[in-house]
Amino acid sequence: MNPAKRRAILERLRAENPAPTTELNYSTPFELLVAVILSAQATDKGVNKATDRLFPVANTPQAILDLGLDGLKDYVKTIGLFNTKAANVIKTCRLLLDEHAGEVPQDREALEKLPGVGRKTANVVLNTAFGHHTIAVDTHIFRVSNRTGFAPGKTVLAVEKKLEKFTPEEFKRDVHHWLILHGRYVCTARKPRCGACTIHDLCEYRKKTDE
Repeated sequence: MNPAKRRAILERLRAENPAPTTELNYSTPFELLVAVILSAQATDKGVNKATDRLFPVANTPQAILDLGLDGLKDYVKTIGLFNTKAANVIKTCRLLLDEHAGEVPQDREALEKLPGVGRKTANVVLNTAFGHHTIAVDTHIFRVSNRTGFAPGKTVLAVEKKLEKFTPEEFKRDVHHWLILHGRYVCTARKPRCGACTIHDLCEYRKKTDE
């Protein structure tokens, strides 16, 4: 795929959604961090259902520690892998208080030292909470990048590096949101909705559908 085609794809996605953002509900960087930790292998809708109850009661590291592990589990038990995730949130809250004065750090290395936070989660927080031009690659982005030919790669990191290389600076803040939403609602895993796709004529996928 050449640079002109990539730019055309990004311009169409931007025209369709000029101000994309995460579908996770949050109002502070800490709330976003907790929501993203909880979202691994879970839907944003399911996470929002839990955090819409949790955050009005506890939305700071100290407040969540005050709930205790069992108290936190009561709020997040509807989410898959909630035992592990709740334990990670508790440990993360302790580290934030002990090492970062209760604030979410704004650098990748510090974020990745927090329990339950990997490269993808760090990228989401840096981009969405702080406006950094990081690109988080989840299963949707990995699929769309490979299927369309925009940034093919055999690993998540390879796709991330290609997206960073091929995406013009003006689009970097928003590209991962566009690709996530595109993969979630249009370029779906089992059967892409090519007939409803705004970039279908630019996409290099060979098995296009009529739907």
